[in-house]
Amino acid sequence: MFVLAASATFAQSRKALRINEVMVQNESSIVDDYGEHHGWVELFNSNFAPLEISSVFITNDPNNPKKYPVPLGDVNTKIAKRQHVVFFADGQPDKGTFHMNFVLEPGKDNWIGVYDADGTTLIDEVTIPASLVKDNSYARTVDGAGEWSVRDGGKAYITPSSANVIRDGNKKIEEFANRDENGFGMTIMAMCIVFSALLVLCLSFYAIGKIGATVSRLNKMNASGVDKKEVDKKSVTHDSGEEIAAIVMALHDHFNAHDTENTILTINKVKRAYSPWSSKIYGLRELPNRR
Repeated sequence: MFVLAASATFAQSRKALRINEVMVQNESSIVDDYGEHHGWVELFNSNFAPLEISSVFITNDPNNPKKYPVPLGDVNTKIAKRQHVVFFADGQPDKGTFHMNFVLEPGKDNWIGVYDADGTTLIDEVTIPASLVKDNSYARTVDGAGEWSVRDGGKAYITPSSANVIRDGNKKIEEFANRDENGFGMTIMAMCIVFSALLVLCLSFYAIGKIGATVSRLNKMNASGVDKKEVDKKSVTHDSGEEIAAIVMALHDHFNAHDTENTILTINKVKRAYSPWSSKIYGLRELPNRR
C-alpha cells in the first residue's frame, strides 16, 4: 500500500510538468552549450516542490510517443519548484541530456508532446502553427497556464529558462511608497509588531513557568504521598499573616512578651573587602639594607 501510494503521488507530481515555450527556427536567440543555434522546447515545473523528469518522453510524432527518453542519472533533470529547463531540438542526442533526437521543421505545423514514463500517459501537448517565423517563439501567457501566443521579442519578451511574465516592479510596494512617503507608517507598524511579539513571548513564558511550578509541586506531593485535598484543607485553616501580627501585638501589649530572647547573644559577621593598594608590603620601592 505504501509503494502504491508513493507511486500515485509521484505520478500526480509528473502531471504538473508543462510545455511552456517553443521556438522552431532559432537564428539569434539562445545558444546551446556548444555555441550553436537550434530550435528549443522549454518545460516548466508548475509544482511547488522539486520535480524529477528523468525517464519521461518528449516527441514530435504522436505515433511514436517514446521517441526521446530523457536519460536517467543527470542531476540537472531535477527541476526546482516553479522553474524551467530547455531542451534543444537539434537531432544530436549524443551531445548531452538536453539535446533531443529530432528537429523542428519551419513552415509546418509542429506537434510536441510529453509522455510519462509508461509511454502511454500524455502529460502535455502543443501544436506550433506553421506561420511562426524565425526568432519568434510560441509561449503561454502565464507560466504553466493560460493561452498560447506568438512572441516576437519586442514588447512580448522571448524568455527561455525564465518566467514568461517579467515583472520589473511591485505594485504593492509602489502603492505603499505613495501612501507613506516618509516611512512613518512602516516604522509604527514595525514597532507594533515587535512589541506585540515580545508581549506574546512574555505571556507565554509566564504561563509556562506557572504550569511548570504547578506540575513540579504536584509531582513532589505524589512522591511524598501527600493528598491534594488535605493540603487544600490545611491551606484554608492556616492563620494568615495579619492574624499572626494581631496576636503578637496583643501579647506584647498585655504580657510584655516579645519574640526575641534577651538571654541570647547574637553575633553577626561583618565581611570587609580587602584592597592591597593600601598595604605597605606592596610598595613600589624598598629601602636598601645595610650589611
